[in-house]
Amino acid sequence: MSAVFVYITAASPEQAEAIGRALVTERLAACVNILPGMRSIYHWQGAVETAEETVLVAKTRQSLAEALTARVRQLHTYDVPCVVTLPMTGGNADFLRWIEDETASRAPS
Repeated sequence: MSAVFVYITAASPEQAEAIGRALVTERLAACVNILPGMRSIYHWQGAVETAEETVLVAKTRQSLAEALTARVRQLHTYDVPCVVTLPMTGGNADFLRWIEDETASRAPS
């Protein structure tokens, strides 16, 4: 099994909670960490913007990353939500197995 982190930003802690709860409930992620209070500076539609955002870090299988991304896009209010997959290159084998076990019902057949 190849586990990944999925980094996601949301417009508010409430939106992050809704997205995170859906991902875990639907077994697209074993766990989602929510980190409020992030400040973003970015280009959008020809202007430099600043916004308060909330970060989500989801732990899942690489094989579920595409489905997880699609689900975030359905739930998100942004036109172009940040959803980026980062590989896990090692770690606690028991934790990695837990990710696999918690997402097993969504694993491709």
